[in-house]
Amino acid sequence: MSSPWEHGNRSGSIARFPNTRNACRARRASSGKSTQQILTAECTRIRAALPAYAELLALDERGSEWSTRELAQFLERSLASGRDLAFLIGGADGLHADLKRAAGRQLSLSRMTLPHGLARVLLAEQLYRAMSLLRNHPYHRE
Repeated sequence: MSSPWEHGNRSGSIARFPNTRNACRARRASSGKSTQQILTAECTRIRAALPAYAELLALDERGSEWSTRELAQFLERSLASGRDLAFLIGGADGLHADLKRAAGRQLSLSRMTLPHGLARVLLAEQLYRAMSLLRNHPYHRE
C-alpha cells in the first residue's frame, strides 16, 4: 500500500481516524516585530485554538524520541482516557516557553531542526502509521 502522503491526500487519510483536525498554523513573521513578540502572538493564537483540558505534547528537537509503536501505545492510552490530545509545532522561531512548560511531554521527530511545514508532514505520517497499527491495518511494516 502506498503512503497517503505520496498522492497529496493528507487530510482525507488521517481524517478517517477519531477527531483529527488541524487547528492552527504558524504565520509568517511580521516585519518590525521582535522574536519574542512573534512567539507571544503565536502562543496566544495557539492557546485560543486548543480544546479545553487537552493533553499537550510539544514537538521539540530536544524532546523524547519514540518509535512508531511507542507512539501507537501512547495514542491508545490517550484515546482510552477520552481526553483531547494536541501536538504543538512552533513556527520558524520554535514554541514559546510557556507552551513548552504547559505541555506534559516534549516529543522529538528528529534531533535535527526541521522546518515546521516538514515537521507537520512527518507528524501526520507517524500519526497515520500509529493509528494503522492500532487498527491492525497492514500499512505499517517493521
